[in-house]
Amino acid sequence: MRDTDGAAEELQFSVYRRMTGAERLRIALDLTAAARGLAKARLRKEHPAWSEDDLKRELIRYAFMPEPPPHEHR
Repeated sequence: MRDTDGAAEELQFSVYRRMTGAERLRIALDLTAAARGLAKARLRKEHPAWSEDDLKRELIRYAFMPEPPPHEHR
């Protein structure tokens, strides 16, 4: 299922094709940072007592191990 009109999608792809690899990489990195920021904001709201280190640790854990660790490793 797509939420983008075909003409709009083609325009978007034509813009991407004209970009350099570095420009496309910058967009990817910016989107990654935005997603990380949203995830961190959600964690901060769910766990207001967590320190900055706790938030960073959970973001790393989620990125590399999306399933919760086994009970004996919590």
